[in-house]
Amino acid sequence: MTKVKMNVQTAYHGELLRAGKIYEIDESTAKRWIASKIATKAEGEYPFKT
Repeated sequence: MTKVKMNVQTAYHGELLRAGKIYEIDESTAKRWIASKIATKAEGEYPFKT
């Protein structure tokens, strides 16, 4: 699992992920989102939502 800070609002597994908030998602999805600028890696940032 990887913590990411969302740059845009999106739906993921039936849950609404809001821009500017930090969420914990699986690593493969996080890599794709970071590469496409949908999210940025959020190391050491709190709070996060699971």
